[in-house]
Amino acid sequence: MSLKFKSITVFLFSLTFLFTACNADAQRLPGFDTNLEKRSIELNELIDGGPGKDGIPSIDNPMFVSQEEASDWLRGREPVISLEINGEARAYPIQILMWHEIANDEVGGVPVSVTFCPLCYSAIVFDRRHDGEVLEFGVSGLLRKSDMIMYDRTTESLWQQFSGEALVGDYTGDFLTIVPSQLISFEQFREAYPDAPVLSRETGHRRNYGENPYAGYDDINNSPFLLREEVSDKISPMEKVVGVRTEKAVKGYTYSITRKERVLHDSVGGERIVIFHIDGMASALDNRTIHRSRDDGATGVFSPILNGELLEFEYRNGEIRDKITGSVWNISGRAFQGPLQGEQLETMVYGDYFAFAWLVFYPDTEMVE
Repeated sequence: MSLKFKSITVFLFSLTFLFTACNADAQRLPGFDTNLEKRSIELNELIDGGPGKDGIPSIDNPMFVSQEEASDWLRGREPVISLEINGEARAYPIQILMWHEIANDEVGGVPVSVTFCPLCYSAIVFDRRHDGEVLEFGVSGLLRKSDMIMYDRTTESLWQQFSGEALVGDYTGDFLTIVPSQLISFEQFREAYPDAPVLSRETGHRRNYGENPYAGYDDINNSPFLLREEVSDKISPMEKVVGVRTEKAVKGYTYSITRKERVLHDSVGGERIVIFHIDGMASALDNRTIHRSRDDGATGVFSPILNGELLEFEYRNGEIRDKITGSVWNISGRAFQGPLQGEQLETMVYGDYFAFAWLVFYPDTEMVE
């Protein structure tokens, strides 16, 4: 076991020793005004993760700065959640969301919650409009299947971050709509969206932004934190996977195969997709200083159909090109050279996750290794 993983193990299990509640405490859900009569799970499935309700403070009034200003503290290789809605793009650095896990915002006229659960490596954006309300989400401090449980501040229903499903409370059984987004490097974001703003470090809270409190957690030989469920031993639980979700099916692809192929054509639930995987983005959970972490690369999952025409892509001489026109495409699915310059592929709903998270929520998923 590496020294850095020993430190994160001690850190995480110290939190468990100090804060994990017994099942009886979990059933009372102290501090929550939640309708416990309506639920789809047993309350003892919820584990106290440590900080408590709002102990990890969500960002509810996000401020933004220019890319030039952000470059004073955000290195080019660092990961950001890239979000574009109705022509408006924004970047949410993981070095900030690592400490807040939720940012409630509005982009392109759509109220969204931009979320990141470090334990699952799951960066997911949700539409906050639900059942005629615009909800605001906070961090409950509870975990289930090693994943963050969010709560809405209207009904205090509890929502699973990985799936967007309400598990306890008035909204039980409902799902939030996932908005397509990407986890790419700051440099890749700047190339794709040169004028788009970046979430500011001025959050109203003092945190060690730029540092990773989970240093070494994503070592492929490690074990998930506070995971009770059994996971298939066919794949290391801490390997990263690209998980694709369509209306009809879900499908996973290990980083082992996507990094090898660089461009991978497939179909999920009858929908054609293409996966890009290129170098240039640091892992968020490797080194204590994020920008010094190993390069895991960044991925993109897109529909290869553009203006009714099916494109075939290839990785050649360090570039992604479509075979029909020879146009060159970036990790955000935009052509920046060639006859199709300026054209944009449709981003699919997908994410980069630890394999255990994908498999415990979708145990019957097909996995391409």
